[in-house]
Amino acid sequence: MALKTVFYEEWQLGCCGEPFSVGDEIDWPLVALDEERLRAGDCHGAEAWVENHGDIAHPTVGRVRAIDLVHQEFTVDMDLRDLQRASPPYGKVTLLASGHSLEPVPGSVTLESVGHCPKWFAEEDYAPPRGPHRVRRVLGALVTLEVPPPGAARTR
Repeated sequence: MALKTVFYEEWQLGCCGEPFSVGDEIDWPLVALDEERLRAGDCHGAEAWVENHGDIAHPTVGRVRAIDLVHQEFTVDMDLRDLQRASPPYGKVTLLASGHSLEPVPGSVTLESVGHCPKWFAEEDYAPPRGPHRVRRVLGALVTLEVPPPGAARTR
């Protein structure tokens, strides 16, 4: 068996994924990162990412050996006069500042080792929504999979 690290983006999980735990057998459609994206550090060091919306002929079968949630801090400048209600596709109501976007804080990506990956993630807000402040969001999960070596017969 070989180990493979994949990135499961939070929106892919929230939209069409299922929660999973260390020890679970999975069957995921994976897309490998090309050399350029690997050098750029896309997907936080993973070799591939889960693509629930593509046409992947042969999903990868494997066993989850480790899960690390990827957290990122963002700055937002929010004024109470600019609030609007937004409903994400997965049912939570969020207040957003109209006309403002979140800006990633350089060097603020952290990993949190967990035994279970939920379907949805809560945002952590470090201040009341007045003026500039920071929020922390989960971008997704880095998952270590134990997979059969290339060319081995699928067992599912």
